[in-house]
Amino acid sequence: MFMNIRKPLTVLLAGMMFSAMAFAYSSQSVKKDIVDVAVENGSFNTLVAAVEAAGLVDTLKGDGNLTVFAPTDAAFAKLPDGTVDMLLKPENKDKLIAVLTYHVVPGKVMAEDVAKIDSSETIQGQNIAVSVNNGNVMIDNAKVVIADVRASNGVIHVIDTVLLPK
Repeated sequence: MFMNIRKPLTVLLAGMMFSAMAFAYSSQSVKKDIVDVAVENGSFNTLVAAVEAAGLVDTLKGDGNLTVFAPTDAAFAKLPDGTVDMLLKPENKDKLIAVLTYHVVPGKVMAEDVAKIDSSETIQGQNIAVSVNNGNVMIDNAKVVIADVRASNGVIHVIDTVLLPK
């Protein structure tokens, strides 16, 4: 579950919350669910395609509060050539589900809450690590580039790297 983390995150997260305004979404996005916010933004086409291929759309459109660490299309592009295509094949659906659910934490974890934890269990079942590295909030090896993008059923934190289960 959640454990205490160092206080330096507070100042850093305040700056990240300001940068969240750069995320292109309207004030009405709070009325939209996680999937609709991601689709509307246009920087998560690969993630949305993967969510559809994995059959997780209904999960991410559901009523429960979720926190999604959402890799951008550029994050997926950093994976070795052929990785995304391999994961999107029907015979690899279980692997794809494991990767995607490793990006989701139950409950709404806002930036101010992140300052109080150093790990959290994903819906995939493994823990992700939360830390500060050179002034950046890190989720495993991914940097949070925009925090607290609100949706009707949770929150999105934009990350620059695809998280892979251990």
